[in-house]
Amino acid sequence: MLLLLVANLIILPVAISFFNDDLSTRWIAFNCLSDTIFLIDIVVNFRTGIMQQDNAEQVILDPKLIAKNYLKTWFFLDLISSIPLDYIFLIFNQDFSESFQILHAGRALRILRLAKLLSLVRLLRLSRLVRYVSQWEEVYILQNLQKKRTERRGRLSSDPQKESKFSKSNLIFKFLNMASVFMRIFNLICMMLLIGHWSGCLQFLVPMLQGFPSNSWVAINELQEAFWLEQYSWALFKAMSHMLCIGYGRFPPQSLTDMWLTMLSMISGATCYALFLGHATNLIQSLDSSRRQYRERVKQVEEYMAYRKLPREMRQRITEYFEHRYQGKFFDEEAILGELSEKLREDVINYNCRSLVASVPFFANADGNFVSDVVTKLRYEVFQPGDIIIKEGTIGTKMYFIQEGIVDIVMANGEVATSLSDGSYFGEICLLTNARRVASVRAETYCNLFSLSVEHFNAVLDQYPLMRRTMESVAAERYRINRERQQARENNKPPTSVDNTVEEHRL
Repeated sequence: MLLLLVANLIILPVAISFFNDDLSTRWIAFNCLSDTIFLIDIVVNFRTGIMQQDNAEQVILDPKLIAKNYLKTWFFLDLISSIPLDYIFLIFNQDFSESFQILHAGRALRILRLAKLLSLVRLLRLSRLVRYVSQWEEVYILQNLQKKRTERRGRLSSDPQKESKFSKSNLIFKFLNMASVFMRIFNLICMMLLIGHWSGCLQFLVPMLQGFPSNSWVAINELQEAFWLEQYSWALFKAMSHMLCIGYGRFPPQSLTDMWLTMLSMISGATCYALFLGHATNLIQSLDSSRRQYRERVKQVEEYMAYRKLPREMRQRITEYFEHRYQGKFFDEEAILGELSEKLREDVINYNCRSLVASVPFFANADGNFVSDVVTKLRYEVFQPGDIIIKEGTIGTKMYFIQEGIVDIVMANGEVATSLSDGSYFGEICLLTNARRVASVRAETYCNLFSLSVEHFNAVLDQYPLMRRTMESVAAERYRINRERQQARENNKPPTSVDNTVEEHRL
């Protein structure tokens, strides 16, 4: 069906414009066969299910609903393009038999020319081509993408030894994504070429219907009796020259008709060119939308820094922060996760925090449900070297888990008491005791942390009393250690019950 449709859209304009054997047996047989097949296709459309707009997985099979939807959308356009209006006109013309005997008589020529114009109604079948191509993209490409997604999920839950097979499937998945994008560009290019083909045929059809006036471009180029392929080549060259705005062809328009045809070609060409640039730009940008959004965000930040006249050092820190925080890709993660179901959102967050859970002993030894409740409330934060994460004397509102990086515990006198690294956590003492911070925490390197607010902290611990008691005992021990260290420094004596190492801050 698709091949026959493409053949009609290409052959019909050529036959109507460059051939005069409209009543030949081959031409009548081709048209009758095409019209019959397309009329059958109309009947088939009344028995073809349609997908629901609000749920693509549900197909409507009710014949009444299908017929109602088809009658409201494409039925009349399909019907008009399938009815042989030209032959009906010739059959019901009273002088048809006489005209058939004297084809070169004036009335017969007018009848045949009108029949040619009625034949152009078949070009409305272009709407079918657009629908079929769109359906092919939805059914074929999207089904393959869904299949590859299913395979990827299956391999993720299978034996790790199948990693190579998963990589191969991942490449195929990316290829299908790229193919869907370039297929749309290819369809747009084909549509532009088809419009150019139609425009070329129209360039010759109009002078032919006028009887090739002496000032028409066909007569000027002496193409009236030329072979049809030569006529078509010059007509296509003239049309493409207009559409691409590179000239008027071999000669500029000499008649009013040629001038209007030239303007029509220029307008259609400019429209196609603008559509192509717009679609191509959107499709190319969609290949890596996250990187494009990152560049736009960075550009916006740069304009903001220039508007606020921030100092150079601060601008450099902001730029480095964005580079480390987003690493060239920007995602609105909260919006993305907010559109997922609760269970799926929890699975995604657990997967994203898998390295944190594996590196923090507190999580590794805790109840699985408790870990899930905690990680779903964590907020990812990034700190640069020298940033004060916690300031001494302030009221605690968050506790932190270190995913990557090193932080220093700084006392009031500026001395570094100890350092914490991957897998450690800090800041929970003030959340449990409602006390003020007894020390500052400063980022020594770039630190990737997960913070837990006091509201979420208390909400989670209220559901798990055993974990609250564990946290309170650990917090009390840490508080005692900090007090001993502080008293020892005041007395210039080393603490007796604690080793000054990173391990004292781990569970």
